[in-house]
Amino acid sequence: MPDFVPHTHEDVVQMLEFLGLKSTEELFSAIPEAIRLAGGLALDKGLSEADVAAELARIGQRNLTTGAERNGLVCFAGGGSYDHEIPAVTRALAGRSEFVTAYTPYQPEVAQGVLEALFEYQTFISRITGLPISNSSLYDGSAALVEAVNLAVAETHSSRVIVSTGIHPNWRRVLATFAKGTGHEIEEVRLVDGLTDWNSVPGDKGGCVVVGFPNYVGAIESLAKARSLADRLGALLVVCQDPVSAGLLHSPGLHGADVVVGEAQAFGTALSFGGPYLGFFACAERLVRRLPGRLVGETIDLGGTRSYVTTLRAREQDIRREKASSNVCTNETLMAITAAIQLGWLGTEGIREIAIAGARAANYARGCFADDPDISFATHAPMFREFALRLPIPASEAIDRLLDEGYLAGIALREGYEGTDLEETMLLAFTERRTKEEIDHFASALRKVVRR
Repeated sequence: MPDFVPHTHEDVVQMLEFLGLKSTEELFSAIPEAIRLAGGLALDKGLSEADVAAELARIGQRNLTTGAERNGLVCFAGGGSYDHEIPAVTRALAGRSEFVTAYTPYQPEVAQGVLEALFEYQTFISRITGLPISNSSLYDGSAALVEAVNLAVAETHSSRVIVSTGIHPNWRRVLATFAKGTGHEIEEVRLVDGLTDWNSVPGDKGGCVVVGFPNYVGAIESLAKARSLADRLGALLVVCQDPVSAGLLHSPGLHGADVVVGEAQAFGTALSFGGPYLGFFACAERLVRRLPGRLVGETIDLGGTRSYVTTLRAREQDIRREKASSNVCTNETLMAITAAIQLGWLGTEGIREIAIAGARAANYARGCFADDPDISFATHAPMFREFALRLPIPASEAIDRLLDEGYLAGIALREGYEGTDLEETMLLAFTERRTKEEIDHFASALRKVVRR
């Protein structure tokens, strides 16, 4: 039976038995031999869903004109929110009413499906981060970072928080806002050629060291150096991870991270004008009692059946507020289930494929600008799938001009990088959706607008 037919061998046998027939040949015996298909269909090799969608889009463009009307805005923006392919299976399953309308799973006897899905999500996040304990999500990446710092300060009894300026500027603002209430002392560490200058950090005591992996400007930081600083200060190491990077780079847990947080929008959630998104949080086992949010565990019920429940969290996290390191007791269940579906669909090889595709696209794009006299690279550190360009005009102006060319062309680095050599550079991001043709056209358009 050809593999493009949806019925299994058992299905066919069952249907033939119902009809009282012995074979499919007997079923089709009424069709004259002269008009039957001989030799099978000359079908091309199967394409991925993304390739099929691209081909259908190409066919549909024949009756359209040019620019944004033809293509929409081709996205080269990133900085924590990425234009990834979302397979139909992810949209279909995550959109089921059982998930979309489900209430919070406090009562395990009526929420086994949701709890099991969250348990699988936690398992995926643990594998990506390289740490044994994952909660069942937080509001977004910035909220996850705040909770990680709260945990670290409570564990170390030191309010000093060392934060790389390679962390998302918006996340740093959120952290600073919360610190006004908690009294945490935030110290930001500058970037030198895209990498955090850990050697400039003084003192021998601290509660928390925060680093991006890769960082906001796309550079791959040395987690060994960050770990060394954390050890010198007696601090916990918190890593803000791009989870897609796990397809190519070692997980932060393997480099000694105590807590790993980040934004998991890349796994099945559309850009959606900025939300709702999905913060992930993983930590070492010794820190589990300080874990914010929910933790779903696996157990056995009285009948011996595998079951799922919220577990292990100390009750003061919810009700004894003055003793809690966190008062978050909710999560992004629908987004987490969506991510679990997407990760289950991708598998280990799938994550590796999208990571490689993004890295290759970024590397190809760098080659497009390597010899341009008017465009240069803002940093020369090793990168994953993002990098910043220095232009002869302000990045914000170039981005506005590129809208007319049909491109959502990156992010202008401004707030959070004032007075540095990164100010008004343009941060570009690449995913598996960006084709060679799109990158070539974008490079030509960028050259045109900066020389206008």
